[in-house]
Amino acid sequence: MSDVLYGIHPVTEALKRRERRFDYVAVSKDRSDPRVQRIVDDCRAQGVAVRFVPREEIDKTTQTNTHQGVMAVTSRKTYSDVDDLLDARRSKYAFMLVLDGIEDPHNLGALLRSANGAGVDGVVIPERRATGITGTVVKASAGASESVSIARVVNIARTLEDLKERNVWTVGLDERGTQDYDQLDYNMDCAIVLGAEGKGLHDLVRRKCDMLVKIPMMGSVSSLNVSVAGGIVMYEVLRQRRALERPAPGKKKGK
Repeated sequence: MSDVLYGIHPVTEALKRRERRFDYVAVSKDRSDPRVQRIVDDCRAQGVAVRFVPREEIDKTTQTNTHQGVMAVTSRKTYSDVDDLLDARRSKYAFMLVLDGIEDPHNLGALLRSANGAGVDGVVIPERRATGITGTVVKASAGASESVSIARVVNIARTLEDLKERNVWTVGLDERGTQDYDQLDYNMDCAIVLGAEGKGLHDLVRRKCDMLVKIPMMGSVSSLNVSVAGGIVMYEVLRQRRALERPAPGKKKGK
């Protein structure tokens, strides 16, 4: 099975990561700017075939006109194991994102982009009733999905139990949460758990969470788009951890 990636950033990132096998990269005949030329040069350096084709051919294959004149046919993204995500932690505390059934590829792409920016160690998604890493997801993530380690699991609730056994605290975002998201100290091994669009966390998943937090809403609507809400909480985790690492005024780090 193959994936079709499209857009300058997604194709560039996939070439940079070298984790996919490329069948070929197609470039629209009407594109000749430096960004596209860099992709062509990268392909030639890696021995990836480049085809110059009419834009309409890329439109037809990608089923969109937002491809920026670049398309790649590649192998599917390789998923990781949850243990691999934890073992690859990049700082003192593990930082995971668990997604309980995101169905909109644009939301998943936006969440992966935020996860990459906030320093998340890895993202967990379910195998069923949720979108996987499609070309649309890669495009929506601006290629960040290629840099984020992702595990695909059979059962999210069971995965939360496994994380607890690894001493990872699970924090669910839910409008019925008992405290605001910024009142919790995230300087611990933790996983932020987000529910599906409109449905929120499944009952069993919500019950498996160690804590539930909410984002205060001052307007007439009760919740935010899941990708916006996820970004807010992920960057709160990053803010707290950076504040902890930052030396006190008048002191140099390590003194």
